[in-house]
Amino acid sequence: MFNLKLQHVAAWISDRGYASVALQLPEGLKVRATEIVDFLTRETGVICTVLGDPCYGACDLFVRYKDLAEALIHFGHSPIPSQGDDPDVLYIEADMNLDIEDAVRASASELEGKIGLLATVQYIGCIDVAKRILESMGKEVFVGTGDARTKYPGQVLGCNCSSAYAVSEDVDIFLYIGEGDFHPLAAAFGVNKPIRVLNPVTGELRSVDDVKDRILRKRFAMITSASDAERFLVIVCDKIGQRRDAVANDLIEKIRSVGKTAYKIYMNELAPQNLLAYDVDAYVCTACPRIAMDDSARYSRPMLTPPETEVAIGIRQWEEYVFDEIRP
Repeated sequence: MFNLKLQHVAAWISDRGYASVALQLPEGLKVRATEIVDFLTRETGVICTVLGDPCYGACDLFVRYKDLAEALIHFGHSPIPSQGDDPDVLYIEADMNLDIEDAVRASASELEGKIGLLATVQYIGCIDVAKRILESMGKEVFVGTGDARTKYPGQVLGCNCSSAYAVSEDVDIFLYIGEGDFHPLAAAFGVNKPIRVLNPVTGELRSVDDVKDRILRKRFAMITSASDAERFLVIVCDKIGQRRDAVANDLIEKIRSVGKTAYKIYMNELAPQNLLAYDVDAYVCTACPRIAMDDSARYSRPMLTPPETEVAIGIRQWEEYVFDEIRP
């Protein structure tokens, strides 16, 4: 179970004398919201308000929390350094204490050459353990320091794999410690090196090659379906860590430069029903890349990332395909 560090949270509230706090949790932790409220209320007497809207990461930090409470406790993600430091916001990264030694040792034989290590924040503590074990087995191991969107060396976000870029020239293969496909796929598209995924819970080691190929085929089909589009809706998200006005403005200029029409729209929550009213042929998402990569089938018109839009309008070749990333 993820460690929510509730004793630490209670001490932080008491030490600072807060009378009220807002609680922001990702979907996977909302099942524990009432547990958190009960504990903090009992231990500190603080008034808790749970934020019920979806939360996708620190990029989705609820910046208007002062409308509701004196402080904000954001569970499940690490801070994004480039977003600044608010002393009234506490990040609880919700890590898991797992014994991965046997799994790492069992994986070593399938990791040939120099190894780069990557992980999501929940398993970032596993990186030092894996590095120590692999080096004790004679492996050469590298952990890259990413840009200002990442807090920890080796950390990968769904929108940023700069930690992988930092050592991509030094390694032959990456070992990603975590669950799911989206985060290791971001690295797989970005560094063009083999990626092996080690699930720290089950100990399973697998490749993402098949998943990568399947997604590429889907993205090619999506781009092809938008190649005849004449009217593009360029979407800017006003979430603190997803707003990319400069990217949107640049894309609008590029779309118009090839004789097509582009419109800009600002939204907080992207959802299929929120876009149905607009008379356009294709959508361009400058917010989280995951919206286009994971959810495009839900939309009534092609949903593209910025680099995919460049392919669709003919100013980038398919062979130059890159994964969309958010940089500081």
